[in-house]
Amino acid sequence: MSLRGVILAGGKGTRMGELTKVTNKHLLPVGPWPMVYYPLKKLTGAGIEEILLVSGTEHMGDFVELLGSGRHHGCRLTYRVQDEAGGIAQALGLAEHFCIGSRACVLLGDNIFRDPLVPILELANSRPDWAWIGLKEVPDPQRYGVATVRNDRIVAIEEKPPQPASPYAVVGIYIYPPDVFGIIKTLKPSARGELEITDVNNHYLRQGRLGHFFLEGYWTDAGTLDSLDYANHLVRAEPPRF
Repeated sequence: MSLRGVILAGGKGTRMGELTKVTNKHLLPVGPWPMVYYPLKKLTGAGIEEILLVSGTEHMGDFVELLGSGRHHGCRLTYRVQDEAGGIAQALGLAEHFCIGSRACVLLGDNIFRDPLVPILELANSRPDWAWIGLKEVPDPQRYGVATVRNDRIVAIEEKPPQPASPYAVVGIYIYPPDVFGIIKTLKPSARGELEITDVNNHYLRQGRLGHFFLEGYWTDAGTLDSLDYANHLVRAEPPRF
């Protein structure tokens, strides 16, 4: 079954203050490149050539101007506009027609991590009808979806719990089989008015079709001023592997 790449680069970036007043946070610099180059290079480094980028209305033209057709990055880029922020799952739903008959490797555009995708995809290929998510032990798991793991199996995932049951954050690397889009259509908005990717992952968990992998190298999101600064520090100290 073929595999296509999806980069989710929407959101207002309101936590970045003045930095995102006139630009999208995914266009801010991390090390020597705009942030969005990192997920793009992860996907192309793993041999994925068909890639969809989802972003909002305000700055889509900037992404097109920066990345063009994808030719200079060794891929073919397609763009979809997310008219309003409705959560990660809602943004992923926009990839349905792009991914017909294919699995999707979904990366959040503001996640910076060291590990290459190739070993992760090889693991996911062992059960192509499963969903696969990445985990990383973090000091502040309450900021993320949190997975409880027992006997090397995920037994629960909770979205931003005030009292996390484990230190394992669900990172912004997801691999889904084609039926993910049918699952997204069944979701109801959460209390914050969004379609939560945690609800998608819990659907696969209930079906016994959720695999996971642990990132060995560093990982951070770069969606706040502090984490953007940290991402720059990490990348300069040890460049990611593509």
